[in-house]
Amino acid sequence: MKPVSFPSDLNGYAEPFALAPTAGRPGLRLLGAVATAAAAIGVVLPLWPTTPFALLAAWAFARSSPRLEAWLRSHPRFGPAIRAWTERRAIPRKAKLVAAGSLPASWAGLWLGDVPIVGLAAAGAVLLAVGAWILSRPH
Repeated sequence: MKPVSFPSDLNGYAEPFALAPTAGRPGLRLLGAVATAAAAIGVVLPLWPTTPFALLAAWAFARSSPRLEAWLRSHPRFGPAIRAWTERRAIPRKAKLVAAGSLPASWAGLWLGDVPIVGLAAAGAVLLAVGAWILSRPH
């Protein structure tokens, strides 16, 4: 059976996609539900990321349940970040500010945890690269 595909204007992605095979949909729905729960935790906990989990949930729901994807994309808290990413590959200003504060805080936690200098240097390089990439995205 040929998979059902949707026009890109229905899902906001630049390319059309097909639903996962029927056998894989429950796993993708579970992944979407867990990622949505993790995003909800990020709303409450200041250093827990929200946007990456919301994007993961949108990706999983887009391939398993158009109804759940539509719910997530229209959600007042998660929807704007998901739409900004899928339409313009943009990261909201607030998410950038949180990242700009949490990346150095993460490195400071490693430093306070007495991580060897090689680990500090490697983590610093990765965190710096991630921060530069995040800040380079449009908002």
